[in-house]
Amino acid sequence: MAREFQRSRRIEERIQRLLSEAIRTQLRDPRVEGVVITHVRVSRDLGVAWVYYSSYEGDGPADPAVQAGLDRAGGFLRSHLARELSTRTVPELRFHRDDVGEKSRELDRLIDAAVGMSHSDSPQEADSGSGEDPSGQAGKA
Repeated sequence: MAREFQRSRRIEERIQRLLSEAIRTQLRDPRVEGVVITHVRVSRDLGVAWVYYSSYEGDGPADPAVQAGLDRAGGFLRSHLARELSTRTVPELRFHRDDVGEKSRELDRLIDAAVGMSHSDSPQEADSGSGEDPSGQAGKA
């Protein structure tokens, strides 16, 4: 069982490399320029591969043209995989936008806002060299 897991992991990595190379060098569709395959997951029977992608212009909302371009090129990409993979079957490709970048940018923004709020409430920054403790009281013994 563990061996099968390692095999599927190797196949996922190989599919990711092959698709990335094919998209970069063989597709001429302007809708898929700048697309990066972030990761691939395959089903246990290797019948389906979920291909997660991101775009260099990933700051904005999801562009349906990119999804349409990948869906349109799916048959070509699958036939390319059939020539390169040494598996009995070639998985059906299902493309999904990977929004991890947007989520991480949003978390960074929230963390920065929280840190900024905690620093603005702190009286230590106003007078850090006067010998007062953070409560504002002079050093009582």
